[in-house]
Amino acid sequence: MTASQSFYHTPAPPGLTGVKAWLLTHDHKRLGLMYLMAILFWFILAIFLGLLLRTELMSQGRTIMGPEMYNAMFTLHGVVMVFLFMIPGIPAIFGNFFLPIQLGTDDVFFPRLNLFSWYLFMLGGLVAVISLFVGEGFPDTGWTFYVPFSIENTANVGLTVTAAFILGMSSMLTGLNFVTTFHRMRDKRMGLMQIPLFTWSLYATAWVQILATPVISITLVLVVVERFLHIGLFDPDKGGDPLLYQHMFWMYSHPAVYIMILPGMGVISEIIPVFSRKSIFGYKAIVWSSMAIAIAGSLVWAHHMYTSGMSDVSVFVFSLLTFLVAIPSAVKVFSWVATMYKGSIELTPPLLFSLLFIYLFSVGGLTGLVLGAAGTGIHVHDTHFVVAHFHFVMFGGTGFAFFAALHYWWPKMFGIMYNLRTANIAAVLTAVGFVFHYIPMLILGLQGMPRRYYDYLPQFETGNFLAGFGAYVMVFGIVLMFVNLAMSFKKRVPAPADPWGGTTLEWKVPSPPPVHNFPDKPEIMDFPYDFSDVVKNKRN
Repeated sequence: MTASQSFYHTPAPPGLTGVKAWLLTHDHKRLGLMYLMAILFWFILAIFLGLLLRTELMSQGRTIMGPEMYNAMFTLHGVVMVFLFMIPGIPAIFGNFFLPIQLGTDDVFFPRLNLFSWYLFMLGGLVAVISLFVGEGFPDTGWTFYVPFSIENTANVGLTVTAAFILGMSSMLTGLNFVTTFHRMRDKRMGLMQIPLFTWSLYATAWVQILATPVISITLVLVVVERFLHIGLFDPDKGGDPLLYQHMFWMYSHPAVYIMILPGMGVISEIIPVFSRKSIFGYKAIVWSSMAIAIAGSLVWAHHMYTSGMSDVSVFVFSLLTFLVAIPSAVKVFSWVATMYKGSIELTPPLLFSLLFIYLFSVGGLTGLVLGAAGTGIHVHDTHFVVAHFHFVMFGGTGFAFFAALHYWWPKMFGIMYNLRTANIAAVLTAVGFVFHYIPMLILGLQGMPRRYYDYLPQFETGNFLAGFGAYVMVFGIVLMFVNLAMSFKKRVPAPADPWGGTTLEWKVPSPPPVHNFPDKPEIMDFPYDFSDVVKNKRN
């Protein structure tokens, strides 16, 4: 296979052609591409909905929609962005495609289960869409489905909750597959401290998916049971406890933040050393910090509930644990910066997106400490400050790491190159728009503007207008980025097997990879990876 060939020309399973060859495939690479197409669709939809919300808020009063539609829009935006993009994005696409290759094997341990996970993902998205067109329409509860509103609402909460349950099952099965592949399919010559950091991040994430997802699954089932059987688990009128739902919801949903961000950190840990031409600083520290984040991040859920009437002791404990989670995250940031120190840096689009990730994620982390401290957390609780912090961590973190991964592995996945200059311009525009979008929201939150409000007082209009302007700049940058990637299929500039000078195993196979990743046994490199030949070739 030549480098100019598309991945779509790789041989199909025996006896299958056309669409069937894709829909019944067990090839982890084809499944990664199927996830890519589906997840990009949901991402574009979520971005469009978010832009409509910010357009509505650019001026006081009604602009383009009424309050009922606004509530339904931000619920749909949250459900799609969290459950259909942020959580599955990096693991489902790049994890499926590259984890087996980085481990030196030909596929995941459960290839049929992998295909079943994709069908569950598609079914969950389909059920969410169906809920828009039946009954009273899409729910307006927000993506958190807080009770008692979600059990009294006449809209299709039950159907949307069912969609989230199905998506959780898909996530859990993917995590189970990755853990088993990590332990059972890894090349026997590859020791634990020779495994690429991206694979380590997927391993830590997979354990959170396996252990935390059943909590939200049970919680969502109980919401459906409460709606239809009225048994009084969460309804205070029947002796139920609404705070029980909050505890159960956040016992999953805060670890879910690390399901979203840990794979992104793994992507950055792959990219920084390649374009610094240096081995990663503190490899073992990054590995153990990934596991520490997965463990400690599961113990801090109640910092979302400071205003719920918890005891002072509980507030102190959860605040302390929240601050402790910042330590392993800081270890990673320090390691990335130390890796670049005195490195032979080449500023390519993947590295530029990675640098933007470090900056935006650091801002998100620091604003998170404001929320983790009980005094300031109570002051800005349920304000626009929380919305801005969440998006700095999730979109500034996971989103920009996703963009970095897309530009880093695009030549490997498709065997073609994109325009580097246009990609850099798109990255800058997206980051500038992002900052202009969310910094005003931090200020609005400190001034007291609540979140999820359809309208606001006159003193908040300037900040909301600036945030809306930033949203348009950011979306323009994202559109330019995707147009640039799409144009690569038209121009079809062939990509070599290793266009960046990477050292992990995916760069040792052709671009795109063949059906059988390794016809011969791959060479397993000892850590630290040696970039001296790459630097010498670049200088020559």
